[in-house]
Amino acid sequence: MAFHHKEPEGEQADSHEIALQLDNYDDLFSVFDNRPYSKRALSVDFLDEVRRASLDKSDEKLELVISMPKELRSEAHDQTIKERLSDHFHKHYKRLQVEKRRIMRLGFLMVFLGLVSMVGATFVISKNSDAQSFGYSFLLILLEPAAWFLLWEGMDQIIFNSQSLKHDLEFYRKMSLSHERVHFQSY
Repeated sequence: MAFHHKEPEGEQADSHEIALQLDNYDDLFSVFDNRPYSKRALSVDFLDEVRRASLDKSDEKLELVISMPKELRSEAHDQTIKERLSDHFHKHYKRLQVEKRRIMRLGFLMVFLGLVSMVGATFVISKNSDAQSFGYSFLLILLEPAAWFLLWEGMDQIIFNSQSLKHDLEFYRKMSLSHERVHFQSY
């Protein structure tokens, strides 16, 4: 398996093109998957190379140009693989969007429950200022740490965990927008 990332030269140097040179179609896919091209899992190496090459490219008119030996090219395979790539990028983009929404909802729920616990702890303190009641003391001991835990963990979900998906989400967004601009060429 060989990937050769070719940077555009001259007038194309500032283009939005990701140019990869492959030895054959199988370089795009996992070596452990022998299903037809329309269903095969994409190679991690291929995806990593595309991801690396896309880092400094804007999503505006991003093009993926895959070069193959002329004698191995097939228009039917080209079309099938273009559809497979499009399906893959759209599916993973949607999955990451769902995951980010799930993380955000969990974070906001935790913050809300933390605030409710703080209100509950405040209520317990205001109703029993002498702190002699076992029940009130127990509720206070339970609610205060729960409130802080939920508040800070919820904020962690919202601020940091949702951001951990940022790079993958950006990559799959770029690639899902470029589905009409995947091209095969011969060398």
